[in-house]
Amino acid sequence: MDFTLAPADEALRLRAEHFAREVLEPRARAADEQACFDREVLALYGASGLLGAQIPRALGGAGLSHLQFALSMIELGAVDSSWRGFGTVQSALCGQLLLANATPAQQQAWLPDLAAGKRIFAYALTEPESGSDVTALATEAVRDGDGWRLNGEKIWITNGGIADVILVFATTDRAAGKRGVSCFAVRGDAAGLTSSRMEGEHLGHRGADHARLRLKDVRATAADLVGPLNDGFKVAMSGLEHGRLGVASGAVGIQLGCFRAVREFLRTRRQFGQRLGDFQLLQKELADMHVRLEATRLLTLRAAATRDAGGDNRHEVSVAKYAACEAAVKSADAAVLLFGSRGYSTTASVGRYLRDAKGLQIYEGTAQIQSLLIGRHLIGRE
Repeated sequence: MDFTLAPADEALRLRAEHFAREVLEPRARAADEQACFDREVLALYGASGLLGAQIPRALGGAGLSHLQFALSMIELGAVDSSWRGFGTVQSALCGQLLLANATPAQQQAWLPDLAAGKRIFAYALTEPESGSDVTALATEAVRDGDGWRLNGEKIWITNGGIADVILVFATTDRAAGKRGVSCFAVRGDAAGLTSSRMEGEHLGHRGADHARLRLKDVRATAADLVGPLNDGFKVAMSGLEHGRLGVASGAVGIQLGCFRAVREFLRTRRQFGQRLGDFQLLQKELADMHVRLEATRLLTLRAAATRDAGGDNRHEVSVAKYAACEAAVKSADAAVLLFGSRGYSTTASVGRYLRDAKGLQIYEGTAQIQSLLIGRHLIGRE
Protein backbone atom coordinates (compact mmCIF):
# COMPACT_ATOMS: atom_id res chain seq x y z
CA MET A 1 0.00 0.00 0.00
CA ASP A 2 1.23 3.45 -0.94
CA PHE A 3 0.16 6.12 1.56
CA THR A 4 1.67 8.97 -0.47
CA LEU A 5 -0.80 11.32 -2.09
CA ALA A 6 -0.71 11.38 -5.87
CA PRO A 7 0.35 14.75 -7.36
CA ALA A 8 -3.23 15.53 -8.43
CA ASP A 9 -4.53 14.76 -4.94
CA GLU A 10 -1.88 16.91 -3.27
CA ALA A 11 -2.62 19.75 -5.68
CA LEU A 12 -6.31 19.54 -4.80
CA ARG A 13 -5.51 19.53 -1.09
CA LEU A 14 -3.35 22.62 -1.47
CA ARG A 15 -6.10 24.37 -3.43
CA ALA A 16 -8.59 23.60 -0.65
CA GLU A 17 -6.13 24.77 2.01
CA HIS A 18 -5.59 28.03 0.11
CA PHE A 19 -9.35 28.63 -0.19
CA ALA A 20 -9.85 27.90 3.51
CA ARG A 21 -7.05 30.21 4.64
CA GLU A 22 -7.70 33.04 2.18
CA VAL A 23 -11.51 33.09 2.09
CA LEU A 24 -12.86 31.35 5.20
CA GLU A 25 -10.32 32.11 7.92
CA PRO A 26 -10.64 35.93 7.84
CA ARG A 27 -14.43 35.60 8.22
CA ALA A 28 -14.73 32.62 10.57
CA ARG A 29 -14.72 34.44 13.91
CA ALA A 30 -17.26 37.08 12.82
CA ALA A 31 -19.57 34.45 11.31
CA ASP A 32 -19.46 32.52 14.60
CA GLU A 33 -20.05 35.56 16.81
CA GLN A 34 -22.77 37.05 14.62
CA ALA A 35 -24.37 33.70 13.67
CA CYS A 36 -24.63 34.75 10.04
CA PHE A 37 -24.55 32.91 6.71
CA ASP A 38 -22.37 34.82 4.25
CA ARG A 39 -23.62 34.57 0.65
CA GLU A 40 -20.47 36.25 -0.60
CA VAL A 41 -18.55 33.19 0.56
CA LEU A 42 -21.03 30.96 -1.27
CA ALA A 43 -20.27 32.70 -4.56
CA LEU A 44 -16.54 32.28 -3.97
CA TYR A 45 -17.03 28.64 -2.94
CA GLY A 46 -18.97 27.91 -6.12
CA ALA A 47 -16.33 29.62 -8.27
CA SER A 48 -13.49 27.70 -6.57
CA GLY A 49 -14.41 24.40 -8.22
CA LEU A 50 -14.49 22.70 -4.81
CA LEU A 51 -18.24 22.81 -4.20
CA GLY A 52 -19.18 20.43 -7.01
CA ALA A 53 -16.95 17.76 -5.45
CA GLN A 54 -17.79 14.34 -6.87
CA ILE A 55 -20.44 15.58 -9.32
CA PRO A 56 -19.25 14.61 -12.84
CA ARG A 57 -17.92 17.40 -15.05
CA ALA A 58 -20.63 16.60 -17.60
CA LEU A 59 -23.17 17.73 -15.00
CA GLY A 60 -21.27 20.85 -14.03
CA GLY A 61 -19.33 19.39 -11.11
CA ALA A 62 -15.66 19.20 -10.26
CA GLY A 63 -15.40 15.47 -10.99
CA LEU A 64 -13.38 14.85 -7.83
CA SER A 65 -12.70 11.42 -6.38
CA HIS A 66 -14.02 10.55 -2.94
CA LEU A 67 -10.46 10.80 -1.66
CA GLN A 68 -10.14 14.32 -3.04
CA PHE A 69 -13.49 15.26 -1.51
CA ALA A 70 -12.27 14.03 1.89
CA LEU A 71 -9.01 15.99 1.53
CA SER A 72 -10.93 19.17 0.75
CA MET A 73 -13.30 18.69 3.69
CA ILE A 74 -10.33 18.20 6.04
CA GLU A 75 -8.84 21.53 4.99
CA LEU A 76 -12.13 23.40 5.25
CA GLY A 77 -12.86 21.76 8.62
CA ALA A 78 -9.48 22.92 9.90
CA VAL A 79 -10.68 26.52 9.53
CA ASP A 80 -14.50 26.70 9.62
CA SER A 81 -16.83 23.79 10.40
CA SER A 82 -19.90 25.76 9.32
CA TRP A 83 -18.70 25.99 5.72
CA ARG A 84 -17.34 22.46 5.82
CA GLY A 85 -20.85 21.42 6.88
CA PHE A 86 -22.40 23.39 4.04
CA GLY A 87 -20.10 21.66 1.56
CA THR A 88 -20.99 18.25 2.96
CA VAL A 89 -24.74 18.87 2.80
CA GLN A 90 -24.65 20.47 -0.65
CA SER A 91 -22.15 18.17 -2.36
CA ALA A 92 -22.44 14.86 -0.51
CA LEU A 93 -25.80 14.51 1.21
CA CYS A 94 -27.79 16.15 -1.59
CA GLY A 95 -25.46 15.99 -4.57
CA GLN A 96 -24.57 12.32 -4.27
CA LEU A 97 -28.16 11.42 -3.39
CA LEU A 98 -29.37 13.06 -6.60
CA LEU A 99 -26.57 11.52 -8.62
CA ALA A 100 -27.57 8.04 -7.41
CA ASN A 101 -31.37 8.37 -7.44
CA ALA A 102 -32.63 11.28 -9.55
CA THR A 103 -33.79 10.92 -13.13
CA PRO A 104 -31.53 12.25 -15.91
CA ALA A 105 -33.92 15.19 -16.37
CA GLN A 106 -33.77 16.01 -12.65
CA GLN A 107 -29.99 15.78 -12.64
CA GLN A 108 -29.68 18.11 -15.62
CA ALA A 109 -32.05 20.58 -13.97
CA TRP A 110 -30.43 20.62 -10.52
CA LEU A 111 -26.84 19.42 -10.40
CA PRO A 112 -25.09 22.15 -12.46
CA ASP A 113 -26.64 24.85 -10.24
CA LEU A 114 -25.83 22.83 -7.12
CA ALA A 115 -22.17 22.57 -8.10
CA ALA A 116 -21.91 26.27 -8.97
CA GLY A 117 -23.61 27.38 -5.76
CA LYS A 118 -26.38 29.05 -7.78
CA ARG A 119 -29.01 27.02 -5.95
CA ILE A 120 -28.83 25.89 -2.33
CA PHE A 121 -30.05 22.41 -1.38
CA ALA A 122 -31.18 20.96 1.94
CA TYR A 123 -31.77 17.43 3.21
CA ALA A 124 -34.88 17.25 5.43
CA LEU A 125 -35.07 14.00 7.37
CA THR A 126 -34.89 14.81 11.11
CA GLU A 127 -38.12 15.47 13.01
CA PRO A 128 -39.01 16.35 16.62
CA GLU A 129 -39.73 12.69 17.40
CA SER A 130 -37.65 11.04 14.69
CA GLY A 131 -33.88 11.35 14.72
CA SER A 132 -31.99 8.08 14.61
CA ASP A 133 -35.26 6.15 14.09
CA VAL A 134 -36.09 6.94 10.48
CA THR A 135 -39.06 4.56 10.56
CA ALA A 136 -40.86 6.92 12.98
CA LEU A 137 -41.34 9.73 10.44
CA ALA A 138 -44.53 11.65 11.19
CA THR A 139 -44.37 13.81 8.05
CA GLU A 140 -46.85 12.30 5.63
CA ALA A 141 -47.47 12.53 1.91
CA VAL A 142 -51.08 11.72 0.95
CA ARG A 143 -52.23 11.11 -2.60
CA ASP A 144 -54.05 14.04 -4.16
CA GLY A 145 -55.00 13.48 -7.76
CA ASP A 146 -51.83 12.90 -9.77
CA GLY A 147 -49.63 14.20 -6.94
CA TRP A 148 -49.35 14.40 -3.16
CA ARG A 149 -50.01 16.74 -0.25
CA LEU A 150 -47.21 16.90 2.33
CA ASN A 151 -47.86 17.71 5.99
CA GLY A 152 -45.41 17.59 8.87
CA GLU A 153 -42.48 19.22 10.62
CA LYS A 154 -38.70 18.96 10.28
CA ILE A 155 -36.05 20.29 12.66
CA TRP A 156 -32.32 21.12 12.57
CA ILE A 157 -32.34 21.20 8.79
CA THR A 158 -29.04 22.66 7.59
CA ASN A 159 -29.71 25.24 4.84
CA GLY A 160 -33.44 24.84 5.54
CA GLY A 161 -34.12 28.55 5.80
CA ILE A 162 -32.14 29.54 2.71
CA ALA A 163 -32.59 26.53 0.41
CA ASP A 164 -33.94 26.74 -3.11
CA VAL A 165 -34.63 22.99 -3.18
CA ILE A 166 -35.35 20.83 -0.13
CA LEU A 167 -35.27 17.02 -0.27
CA VAL A 168 -38.14 16.13 2.06
CA PHE A 169 -38.62 12.58 3.33
CA ALA A 170 -42.22 11.65 4.11
CA THR A 171 -44.25 8.54 4.86
CA THR A 172 -46.30 7.41 1.88
CA ASP A 173 -47.37 4.02 3.28
CA ARG A 174 -47.66 4.04 7.07
CA ALA A 175 -48.19 0.28 7.37
CA ALA A 176 -44.98 -0.53 5.47
CA GLY A 177 -42.60 1.14 7.97
CA LYS A 178 -39.28 2.07 6.40
CA ARG A 179 -40.45 0.50 3.14
CA GLY A 180 -43.16 3.15 2.97
CA VAL A 181 -41.01 6.30 2.91
CA SER A 182 -40.53 8.48 -0.17
CA CYS A 183 -38.35 11.47 -1.08
CA PHE A 184 -39.76 14.64 -2.63
CA ALA A 185 -37.96 17.71 -3.99
CA VAL A 186 -39.81 20.72 -2.59
CA ARG A 187 -39.11 24.29 -3.68
CA GLY A 188 -37.94 26.54 -0.89
CA ASP A 189 -40.72 29.01 -1.70
CA ALA A 190 -43.46 26.38 -2.08
CA ALA A 191 -46.93 27.36 -0.90
CA GLY A 192 -47.60 25.95 2.56
CA LEU A 193 -43.90 25.67 3.50
CA THR A 194 -42.65 27.92 6.31
CA SER A 195 -39.24 28.03 7.93
CA SER A 196 -37.89 29.56 11.11
CA ARG A 197 -34.51 29.59 12.77
CA MET A 198 -34.01 26.86 15.36
CA GLU A 199 -34.67 28.24 18.81
CA GLY A 200 -31.97 29.15 21.30
CA GLU A 201 -28.29 29.99 20.98
CA HIS A 202 -26.61 27.19 19.09
CA LEU A 203 -23.61 25.57 20.72
CA GLY A 204 -21.62 25.31 17.50
CA HIS A 205 -21.77 25.69 13.71
CA ARG A 206 -23.14 29.17 14.26
CA GLY A 207 -22.17 30.33 10.77
CA ALA A 208 -24.57 27.80 9.25
CA ASP A 209 -28.33 28.06 8.69
CA HIS A 210 -30.32 25.60 10.82
CA ALA A 211 -34.08 25.73 10.39
CA ARG A 212 -37.36 24.33 11.60
CA LEU A 213 -39.61 23.54 8.63
CA ARG A 214 -43.38 23.23 8.72
CA LEU A 215 -45.27 21.76 5.80
CA LYS A 216 -49.01 22.33 5.52
CA ASP A 217 -50.63 20.87 2.42
CA VAL A 218 -47.47 21.39 0.38
CA ARG A 219 -48.13 20.18 -3.14
CA ALA A 220 -45.75 17.72 -4.84
CA THR A 221 -46.10 16.29 -8.33
CA ALA A 222 -44.78 13.10 -9.88
CA ALA A 223 -41.86 15.11 -11.29
CA ASP A 224 -40.85 16.02 -7.71
CA LEU A 225 -40.47 12.39 -6.61
CA VAL A 226 -36.78 11.49 -6.19
CA GLY A 227 -36.17 7.77 -6.56
CA PRO A 228 -38.92 5.13 -6.64
CA LEU A 229 -42.08 5.58 -4.61
CA ASN A 230 -41.79 4.00 -1.13
CA ASP A 231 -38.04 3.54 -1.58
CA GLY A 232 -37.09 6.70 0.32
CA PHE A 233 -35.29 4.88 3.11
CA LYS A 234 -32.66 3.63 0.66
CA VAL A 235 -32.56 7.07 -0.95
CA ALA A 236 -31.94 8.67 2.45
CA MET A 237 -29.19 6.20 3.34
CA SER A 238 -27.47 6.72 -0.02
CA GLY A 239 -27.00 10.35 0.95
CA LEU A 240 -26.00 9.69 4.54
CA GLU A 241 -23.21 7.32 3.52
CA HIS A 242 -21.54 10.17 1.65
CA GLY A 243 -22.43 12.74 4.29
CA ARG A 244 -20.77 10.72 7.01
CA LEU A 245 -17.53 10.72 5.06
CA GLY A 246 -17.74 14.51 5.00
CA VAL A 247 -18.36 14.61 8.75
CA ALA A 248 -15.43 12.27 9.47
CA SER A 249 -13.24 14.48 7.29
CA GLY A 250 -14.47 17.56 9.11
CA ALA A 251 -13.59 15.96 12.45
CA VAL A 252 -10.08 15.28 11.17
CA GLY A 253 -10.02 18.93 10.09
CA ILE A 254 -10.91 20.15 13.58
CA GLN A 255 -8.03 18.12 14.93
CA LEU A 256 -5.72 19.61 12.30
CA GLY A 257 -6.84 23.11 13.24
CA CYS A 258 -6.29 22.40 16.94
CA PHE A 259 -2.87 20.90 16.28
CA ARG A 260 -1.75 23.88 14.23
CA ALA A 261 -2.98 26.36 16.83
CA VAL A 262 -1.50 24.51 19.81
CA ARG A 263 1.87 23.92 18.19
CA GLU A 264 2.23 27.61 17.34
CA PHE A 265 1.12 28.58 20.85
CA LEU A 266 3.62 26.23 22.49
CA ARG A 267 6.39 27.57 20.27
CA THR A 268 5.69 31.25 21.01
CA ARG A 269 4.15 31.50 24.49
CA ARG A 270 6.74 31.81 27.29
CA GLN A 271 6.29 31.04 30.98
CA PHE A 272 8.83 30.55 33.75
CA GLY A 273 11.57 31.82 31.47
CA GLN A 274 11.10 29.31 28.64
CA ARG A 275 8.73 28.30 25.85
CA LEU A 276 5.68 26.32 26.90
CA GLY A 277 6.74 23.77 24.30
CA ASP A 278 9.91 23.05 26.26
CA PHE A 279 7.89 21.48 29.09
CA GLN A 280 7.73 17.72 28.59
CA LEU A 281 4.18 17.43 29.90
CA LEU A 282 2.95 19.81 27.18
CA GLN A 283 5.04 18.02 24.55
CA LYS A 284 3.12 14.87 25.46
CA GLU A 285 -0.20 16.69 25.00
CA LEU A 286 0.89 17.81 21.52
CA ALA A 287 2.14 14.31 20.71
CA ASP A 288 -1.22 12.80 21.70
CA MET A 289 -3.04 15.28 19.47
CA HIS A 290 -0.72 14.42 16.58
CA VAL A 291 -1.23 10.68 17.01
CA ARG A 292 -5.04 11.02 17.11
CA LEU A 293 -4.92 13.24 14.05
CA GLU A 294 -2.76 10.88 12.00
CA ALA A 295 -4.69 7.76 13.03
CA THR A 296 -8.11 9.18 12.16
CA ARG A 297 -6.83 10.82 8.98
CA LEU A 298 -5.72 7.38 7.76
CA LEU A 299 -9.06 5.81 8.72
CA THR A 300 -10.95 8.53 6.85
CA LEU A 301 -8.81 8.40 3.72
CA ARG A 302 -9.08 4.60 3.71
CA ALA A 303 -12.88 4.90 3.75
CA ALA A 304 -12.72 7.29 0.81
CA ALA A 305 -10.22 5.18 -1.13
CA THR A 306 -12.35 2.06 -0.61
CA ARG A 307 -15.27 3.80 -2.30
CA ASP A 308 -13.06 5.02 -5.14
CA ALA A 309 -11.95 1.41 -5.68
CA GLY A 310 -15.58 0.38 -6.11
CA GLY A 311 -15.96 -1.23 -2.69
CA ASP A 312 -18.76 -0.98 -0.14
CA ASN A 313 -17.31 1.42 2.43
CA ARG A 314 -20.23 1.75 4.85
CA HIS A 315 -18.35 -0.01 7.65
CA GLU A 316 -15.17 1.98 7.03
CA VAL A 317 -17.14 5.24 7.05
CA SER A 318 -18.79 4.38 10.37
CA VAL A 319 -15.40 3.52 11.89
CA ALA A 320 -13.88 6.74 10.57
CA LYS A 321 -16.75 8.95 11.74
CA TYR A 322 -16.89 7.39 15.18
CA ALA A 323 -13.13 7.53 15.75
CA ALA A 324 -12.56 10.97 14.24
CA CYS A 325 -15.44 12.68 16.05
CA GLU A 326 -14.43 11.27 19.43
CA ALA A 327 -10.83 12.31 18.77
CA ALA A 328 -11.91 15.80 17.69
CA VAL A 329 -13.66 16.40 21.00
CA LYS A 330 -10.60 15.19 22.93
CA SER A 331 -8.17 17.33 20.97
CA ALA A 332 -10.33 20.45 21.07
CA ASP A 333 -10.89 20.04 24.81
CA ALA A 334 -7.13 19.67 25.33
CA ALA A 335 -6.48 22.71 23.13
CA VAL A 336 -8.80 24.94 25.17
CA LEU A 337 -7.08 23.86 28.38
CA LEU A 338 -3.62 24.43 26.92
CA PHE A 339 -4.59 27.93 25.81
CA GLY A 340 -5.80 28.68 29.34
CA SER A 341 -7.82 31.89 29.67
CA ARG A 342 -7.20 32.69 26.01
CA GLY A 343 -9.01 29.51 25.00
CA TYR A 344 -12.09 30.53 26.99
CA SER A 345 -12.86 33.39 24.58
CA THR A 346 -13.82 33.64 20.93
CA THR A 347 -10.56 35.51 20.33
CA ALA A 348 -8.95 32.08 19.95
CA SER A 349 -10.27 29.52 17.46
CA VAL A 350 -9.93 26.54 19.81
CA GLY A 351 -13.12 27.30 21.75
CA ARG A 352 -15.07 27.29 18.49
CA TYR A 353 -13.43 24.00 17.53
CA LEU A 354 -14.65 22.44 20.78
CA ARG A 355 -18.21 23.67 20.31
CA ASP A 356 -18.28 22.53 16.69
CA ALA A 357 -16.81 19.12 17.54
CA LYS A 358 -19.74 18.28 19.80
CA GLY A 359 -22.11 18.69 16.87
CA LEU A 360 -20.15 16.18 14.81
CA GLN A 361 -20.83 13.53 17.47
CA ILE A 362 -24.56 14.05 17.00
CA TYR A 363 -25.63 14.64 13.42
CA GLU A 364 -25.67 12.24 10.49
CA GLY A 365 -25.65 9.32 12.89
CA THR A 366 -24.77 9.84 16.57
CA ALA A 367 -21.71 8.32 18.20
CA GLN A 368 -23.97 5.67 19.74
CA ILE A 369 -25.50 4.80 16.37
CA GLN A 370 -22.07 4.50 14.76
CA SER A 371 -20.89 2.13 17.49
CA LEU A 372 -24.09 0.11 16.99
CA LEU A 373 -23.46 -0.13 13.24
CA ILE A 374 -19.84 -1.14 13.80
CA GLY A 375 -20.77 -3.79 16.35
CA ARG A 376 -23.53 -5.19 14.16
CA HIS A 377 -21.09 -5.47 11.25
CA LEU A 378 -18.48 -7.24 13.39
CA ILE A 379 -20.93 -9.76 14.83
CA GLY A 380 -22.62 -10.44 11.51
CA ARG A 381 -26.08 -11.79 10.82
CA GLU A 382 -27.07 -15.11 12.36
